[in-house]
Amino acid sequence: MTEDDVLVTRIKRRILPLLLICAVVAYLDRVNVSFAAVTMLADRGISIAAYGLGVGLFFAAYFLFELPSNLLLNRFGARQWIARIMFTWGLLSGAMVFVQGERSFYVLRFLLGIAEAGFFPGIIYYLNSWIPPRYRGSALGLFMICVPLPTVIGAPLSGWLLQLDGWLGMHGWQWMYMIEAAPALVLAVVVFFQLPNGPGEARWLDSADRKRLGLLLADESSGAHRQHLGVGEVLRDRSILLLSLAYFGILGTNYGLSFFIPQMIRSFGVSTVQVGYITALPYLAGALAMVFWPRHSDRTGERWLHCVVAVALASICIIGAAMTSSPVIKVTALTIAGLGIFGAVPVFWTLPSYFLRGPAAAPGIAVINSIGNLAGFCGPYMMGLTVQRTGSYLVGSTIIGVFGMLSFMTLVAMARRHARGPQGAQLRRSVS
Repeated sequence: MTEDDVLVTRIKRRILPLLLICAVVAYLDRVNVSFAAVTMLADRGISIAAYGLGVGLFFAAYFLFELPSNLLLNRFGARQWIARIMFTWGLLSGAMVFVQGERSFYVLRFLLGIAEAGFFPGIIYYLNSWIPPRYRGSALGLFMICVPLPTVIGAPLSGWLLQLDGWLGMHGWQWMYMIEAAPALVLAVVVFFQLPNGPGEARWLDSADRKRLGLLLADESSGAHRQHLGVGEVLRDRSILLLSLAYFGILGTNYGLSFFIPQMIRSFGVSTVQVGYITALPYLAGALAMVFWPRHSDRTGERWLHCVVAVALASICIIGAAMTSSPVIKVTALTIAGLGIFGAVPVFWTLPSYFLRGPAAAPGIAVINSIGNLAGFCGPYMMGLTVQRTGSYLVGSTIIGVFGMLSFMTLVAMARRHARGPQGAQLRRSVS
């Protein structure tokens, strides 16, 4: 290993574990509604279409408040703002125990979206201030295990917690919300006192390490396409908008299915505990893909093709799962789709650095993430409506697969355009 490798490895070991734990808790609090729905909808008289709308309202709020939240992170510092986000989302996630019907479900999901807005792009921006570009794919892959890992852990846990139905007069889904919200409140305190705002506050880096890290990060800025963009310019920038569209498609494949997979599996006639274990399979595959696929991308130095192949795999398998009635084939196809969905995400987040550096990065990343997360509104809402009207997941799942094809086509177009630039001769040969 070179001295640079040793330095970056030490940085990863210092900051990634805490960020990963925080993100796992964030995503668990975001998706545990899919497990609660197995019994909560009947308990509170919530229709499947209303459930899809309520799930989507989280992402509508996330979209509206994400950019302001990221700008405030810049103003107050990562440590303070991330701790604030975690504390408020912990409170509101726990407050889901008070859902009485559709209206209260809508309100609490929207408030939870406001509370969590800015967390994910804030972490991406924070990691970009620590990790030099050539190490970023594997670092993001390790961090983004937080997306599938909560379901790998939380699916069996949530299935077990649902068995507490009736204990102390509470429903099982209420126990699930209350118990799974507690870690966010504890971690908010840990982040506030332990997370450095940047390399300058890290007492475990000496002056030589800080200087070397500064040089490695400066290499990125020297090739910047855009370093100073106002918010209005970010919203009009073609590359940012195309990346937003591509991310919309990726998240459409993810969220359009993830909030309904437990109910799909329950329709096979299995118990709530079995629902938890079977649901975990696509996410276990996704966790493995998030480690090995971006690592391969780092080794080869290629980004676009890795992202395109993963998105294509996800789309094909989701459409295939929609076309079969066999539970075994359906679960197998969704598991393979998990490889593609989650393998694409960390590689995708290396792409904005081709276009955004320095002060432009924070608002640019926030815009890409917030527009992409609108798929979290459109996908579940559309799925809920189609299931209620047709009594089947066939139409909704097929449309979700089309979301992925939208991302595939956008990324191919961007890759070809990027290949025509000064760094693109080798890339052009790869995607043609």
